[in-house]
Amino acid sequence: MLPKFLLADNSQEKPDYIYVVHNENPRFIVGSDIEDFSVNQEIHWIDTEPKDKELIEQLLGEAEEFLEAELENQDSYFEDGEDD
Repeated sequence: MLPKFLLADNSQEKPDYIYVVHNENPRFIVGSDIEDFSVNQEIHWIDTEPKDKELIEQLLGEAEEFLEAELENQDSYFEDGEDD
Protein backbone atom coordinates (compact mmCIF):
# COMPACT_ATOMS: atom_id res chain seq x y z
CA MET A 1 0.00 0.00 0.00
CA LEU A 2 1.29 3.45 -0.89
CA PRO A 3 1.68 6.13 1.76
CA LYS A 4 -1.06 8.74 1.97
CA PHE A 5 1.38 11.55 1.06
CA LEU A 6 4.69 11.73 -0.81
CA LEU A 7 7.16 14.57 -1.33
CA ALA A 8 8.43 15.46 -4.78
CA ASP A 9 10.56 18.16 -6.32
CA ASN A 10 11.83 19.37 -9.65
CA SER A 11 14.91 21.21 -8.44
CA GLN A 12 16.38 21.63 -11.91
CA GLU A 13 13.44 23.76 -13.05
CA LYS A 14 12.00 25.08 -9.77
CA PRO A 15 14.69 24.90 -7.06
CA ASP A 16 12.62 26.73 -4.41
CA TYR A 17 9.44 24.76 -5.06
CA ILE A 18 8.19 21.53 -3.51
CA TYR A 19 5.28 19.22 -4.24
CA VAL A 20 3.15 17.10 -1.95
CA VAL A 21 1.38 14.22 -3.67
CA HIS A 22 -1.84 12.90 -2.11
CA ASN A 23 -2.25 9.21 -3.06
CA GLU A 24 -5.74 8.58 -1.75
CA ASN A 25 -9.00 9.52 -3.42
CA PRO A 26 -9.30 12.33 -4.38
CA ARG A 27 -5.71 12.21 -5.61
CA PHE A 28 -3.91 15.49 -6.26
CA ILE A 29 -0.53 17.18 -6.35
CA VAL A 30 -0.07 20.50 -4.61
CA GLY A 31 3.01 22.57 -5.30
CA SER A 32 4.24 25.69 -3.59
CA ASP A 33 7.21 27.66 -2.33
CA ILE A 34 9.28 25.49 0.00
CA GLU A 35 9.76 28.34 2.50
CA ASP A 36 6.03 29.14 2.84
CA PHE A 37 3.91 26.28 1.59
CA SER A 38 0.61 28.06 2.21
CA VAL A 39 1.45 30.82 -0.30
CA ASN A 40 0.92 30.51 -4.06
CA GLN A 41 -0.25 26.92 -3.98
CA GLU A 42 -0.97 25.22 -7.29
CA ILE A 43 -3.30 22.23 -7.04
CA HIS A 44 -3.28 19.66 -9.84
CA TRP A 45 -6.17 17.23 -9.50
CA ILE A 46 -5.57 13.67 -10.67
CA ASP A 47 -9.10 12.65 -9.73
CA THR A 48 -12.15 14.87 -10.09
CA GLU A 49 -11.91 17.94 -7.88
CA PRO A 50 -14.30 17.65 -4.94
CA LYS A 51 -17.12 20.17 -4.80
CA ASP A 52 -16.83 20.31 -0.99
CA LYS A 53 -14.53 23.30 -0.29
CA GLU A 54 -14.17 22.27 3.38
CA LEU A 55 -12.80 18.90 2.28
CA ILE A 56 -10.30 20.64 0.00
CA GLU A 57 -9.18 22.91 2.86
CA GLN A 58 -8.84 19.87 5.14
CA LEU A 59 -6.77 17.97 2.57
CA LEU A 60 -4.50 20.96 1.97
CA GLY A 61 -4.06 21.35 5.73
CA GLU A 62 -3.10 17.69 6.03
CA ALA A 63 -0.65 18.09 3.15
CA GLU A 64 0.97 21.07 4.86
CA GLU A 65 1.17 19.22 8.20
CA PHE A 66 2.77 16.26 6.42
CA LEU A 67 5.33 18.53 4.74
CA GLU A 68 6.24 20.27 8.00
CA ALA A 69 6.65 16.93 9.81
CA GLU A 70 8.78 15.49 7.00
CA LEU A 71 11.05 18.53 6.85
CA GLU A 72 11.44 18.48 10.63
CA ASN A 73 12.23 14.75 10.49
CA GLN A 74 14.80 15.32 7.76
CA ASP A 75 16.43 18.10 9.78
CA SER A 76 16.76 15.87 12.83
CA TYR A 77 18.00 12.97 10.67
CA PHE A 78 20.79 15.07 9.17
CA GLU A 79 21.67 16.59 12.57
CA ASP A 80 22.01 13.09 14.05
CA GLY A 81 24.22 12.05 11.13
CA GLU A 82 26.65 14.92 11.78
CA ASP A 83 27.75 13.30 15.05
CA ASP A 84 29.40 10.39 13.22
